[in-house]
Amino acid sequence: MFGLDNRPQATPHFQVLGAEGVIVARAASASFTPPQLAALYGFPTGVDGSGQCIAIIELGGGFKPADITAYFTGLKLPVPNVKAISVDGGRNHPTNANSADGEVMLDIEVAAAIAPKATIAVYFAPNTNKGFLDAITTAVHDSTNKPSVISISWGSAETNWTGQAMTQFDQAFQAAAAMGVTVCCAAGDNGSADGVSDGKPHVDFPASSPFALGCGGTKLTASGTTIGSEVVWNENAKTSATGGGVSGFFALPSYQQKAKVPPVAGGSRTGRGVPDVAGDADPNSGYRVRVDGQSLVIGGTSAVAPLWAGLVALLNQKLGKPVGYLNPLLYGSLMGKGALRDIVSGNNGSYSAAKGWDPCTGWGSPVGSKLLAALGGPAPQ
Repeated sequence: MFGLDNRPQATPHFQVLGAEGVIVARAASASFTPPQLAALYGFPTGVDGSGQCIAIIELGGGFKPADITAYFTGLKLPVPNVKAISVDGGRNHPTNANSADGEVMLDIEVAAAIAPKATIAVYFAPNTNKGFLDAITTAVHDSTNKPSVISISWGSAETNWTGQAMTQFDQAFQAAAAMGVTVCCAAGDNGSADGVSDGKPHVDFPASSPFALGCGGTKLTASGTTIGSEVVWNENAKTSATGGGVSGFFALPSYQQKAKVPPVAGGSRTGRGVPDVAGDADPNSGYRVRVDGQSLVIGGTSAVAPLWAGLVALLNQKLGKPVGYLNPLLYGSLMGKGALRDIVSGNNGSYSAAKGWDPCTGWGSPVGSKLLAALGGPAPQ
């Protein structure tokens, strides 16, 4: 029966610059604070997430309020209201910077630095099928905090999940879509193989759910407030590269019918293509964060999910209504509006970037002001 397996189900999708197995580029690496990335990506200004709640799902680790206060004081931003919510006995349990604390702090600090006045509700649950699902359903149906967007930076290759589990998660995301809640999921950090050693490409779940906004990764260079270049994140196709590909479980959703999603490897059937969008993820162009008293640079698609979650909170505030289920819009009415920066260079192993949608970076990274305008907000100046 579902819920009886207590083995760890998912892994966090973050990488610390300079850690074992993480490639450090020969050229001097550049890192960014989340507000710097918000400026580079043209996020809407004059909004701070007020009235919004960003839900963050965590399956381990924890945060220390003193770290959050120090980090945001250093950025000269308001210290956010961060709530720890226990699910199935999970709890806020910080230990040290070498633990899942890195994931927790990255998620909180990126999302809250983008939308500092939003409430950050962190749902701590055991790292099991049941714990993970219960954290999601608790967030979706939280009538007290009422999240308008959920950030999930944990996942695993589809082959590591049962069909029953993926179906139940997908149903939870479908409920979120019906309630106007956007669900942002990291696409993975181990290239097109997604950590599976059978020589075939695999996609990461839950990003492969058709009701999740799959978030892939790029490598970003910038000069001042201008992006110099942005390519697919791939320092090592097996250990430090964006996930992405074609689902072997979920059928091609109707909104992707014209996206030219390739067939599943080794077959003729086409499934759900991942990711939908992207953002800076390479540890060599990573995020400056604070974890257990240490200043670190962290990358991974784990950072892209809260980056997009923070953007969605700003959009929701500016529009006065939730963006909700973004996927059909990305492949429909938002096309051709310049709302995303197309990434056309690089690969993640089995797949290469191309004009339009591709299985490395989806439609590309955000152009926040144009995305806002395309969704019905004021046009960028």
